[in-house]
Amino acid sequence: MNVIDERTMERVEALSGLSLSPEERRHLQADLSRILDYFQKLQELPTEDVPPFTPLPGQVNAWREDEPRASVSPEEATGNAPEARDGYFFVPPVFEG
Repeated sequence: MNVIDERTMERVEALSGLSLSPEERRHLQADLSRILDYFQKLQELPTEDVPPFTPLPGQVNAWREDEPRASVSPEEATGNAPEARDGYFFVPPVFEG
């Protein structure tokens, strides 16, 4: 089932900043459709009685302490960005409206 139409592929290409050849676009469209088909199959599984996944029972959060440390300047961070304004990354709008 091809759930990714041509309009969606154009949007993916524009949002990702990719310029795909027709063959690359066909391959990516097929791959994305297969991925979404697989997720649809997963949605059909009876999971009501399946307990939540616990990877390491009894383990607690092993995060490090949040301590301030030196960082890069806004100029360094945005130095390779296609466009930056006032020290921030500038990207075109993603949502219409």
